[in-house]
Amino acid sequence: MTAQWWRDAVIYQIYPRSFADSDGDGYGDLPGAIDRLQYLVNLGVDAVWFSPFYKSPMADAGYDVADYEAVDPLFGDLSDAERLIRRAHELGLRVLVDLVPNHTSDEHRWFQAALAAGPGSPEREMYLFRDGKGPDGSEPPNNWTSVFGGKGWTRLTAPDGTPEQWYLHLFDIKQPDLDWSNERVREAFDGVLRFWLDKGVDGFRVDVAHSLVKADGLPDFDAEQALLDGGGGPMWDQDGVHDIYRRWRKVLDEYDGDRTLVAEAWVADPERLALYLRPDEMNTAFNFQFLDSRWDAASYRDIITRTMAADDAVGAPTTWVLSNHDVVRHVSRFGLSDPGSSHEGLGIRDEQPDNEVGLRRARAGTLLMLGLPGSAYIYQGEELGLPEHTTLPDELRQDPTWFRSEHAHVGRDGCRIPIPWEADAPGLGFSPTGETWLPQPESYRALAVDQQIDQPGSTWTMYRDAIALRRQLGLGSGEMTWVEAGDDIVAFDNGPIRVMTNVLGAPMPLPEGFDVVLSSMPVDDELPTDATVWLRRS
Repeated sequence: MTAQWWRDAVIYQIYPRSFADSDGDGYGDLPGAIDRLQYLVNLGVDAVWFSPFYKSPMADAGYDVADYEAVDPLFGDLSDAERLIRRAHELGLRVLVDLVPNHTSDEHRWFQAALAAGPGSPEREMYLFRDGKGPDGSEPPNNWTSVFGGKGWTRLTAPDGTPEQWYLHLFDIKQPDLDWSNERVREAFDGVLRFWLDKGVDGFRVDVAHSLVKADGLPDFDAEQALLDGGGGPMWDQDGVHDIYRRWRKVLDEYDGDRTLVAEAWVADPERLALYLRPDEMNTAFNFQFLDSRWDAASYRDIITRTMAADDAVGAPTTWVLSNHDVVRHVSRFGLSDPGSSHEGLGIRDEQPDNEVGLRRARAGTLLMLGLPGSAYIYQGEELGLPEHTTLPDELRQDPTWFRSEHAHVGRDGCRIPIPWEADAPGLGFSPTGETWLPQPESYRALAVDQQIDQPGSTWTMYRDAIALRRQLGLGSGEMTWVEAGDDIVAFDNGPIRVMTNVLGAPMPLPEGFDVVLSSMPVDDELPTDATVWLRRS
């Protein structure tokens, strides 16, 4: 790894409620994660990012934060978080925590104070409260909608029953948006950053980093909101966000150890996204164009070229990712008839993916990703080849998208299923009691950790070997050069390795003078359809 560790790190995302349950209540927790950290060391990753474990009423699985400086009892307490950071560091793992700055929970003390203080108060100015339109204020201040469906505004009612002001929530009704033009908000988050930096965290993943600043006047926008489409509008990717991240950069630079910021910013234009990565702002940003790509060779060549060029222009590495807690797992995306076409949930009424085909492509896509220069993120369970749970019963769904879209969109529960650790244990070893907050599909049994770890040919072993070779050969800090190999082949040299991915093409002979170092499936003298090989000159 380089001195700036985040430039070539492989970072593992833990979604805490679905990783490991220590107390038997069916929800993963921090003590459970601590007990499983050695698993991540064995896999070979450099760091771990934890999705939110803050105090929360859990209207949006913890992304509705009621206290940024407390751990929700569901996950443990603050001493568990401190022990987690300590233990990870002892094992050589760095720790990133999620920061959710666009909105709080409506149960946060700041919002409760704003409700009590009334219109025109300093407390209300921390959020986006507005009077309604029309003679009686009964119409929302503008026509914005929620990412989760429905209106983006909710009207308050005074204690005496009188209709009151409206507040903006781009997400759930219980997630009021903060007003980042307010200095009290900015100072408060300076404090949140320092609180966790003082605990020893190595950085932050910043939730919807492109949404904090809204256009002046909050103008109407005649398009349905969707977080994951990379679209524009007066609530996304406003230039004012960059002042916030320059301020945060100064805070992080007060601390030693090269603390880092990674942006979750669904910004479609690579040049616009690269603005977040200028030297005085963030360090990295997820390459969602890569995640969103169809299983198509020309698409991959184009996205890799354009995104790396944009990031290079500001001196930043590109950060590769194929799955996370918000999108359909890539095994199942790649198993659709239009492979890679869905990232917003699959349910029983949708096309059912061919997960055998999808896994073959997912393994190939992973070796393509891990062969590229830059950093990479792995979402828990993808190293096991887990598919989406596409037959989850509707009555068990918990994602607010399902409810606020009036059941039009199934939401993200299918990629958040508890991890299978032991094939023959209750709850597949996730919990000592066998309880799981969402049910695991039967297909997870054969994919459990104890069925794959150290097994030749398993997906887990492929991930481990790829991560080890990537570090050993310096691929994360390497230089990439394209290789012409045909329309259906994505091929490039990175240091001593030639990476070749056959995307939907006919099997083709491997180039002469090379030995296979690693492959996504067994190969002899040709590269099969939907396979990746890492080659080295003989």
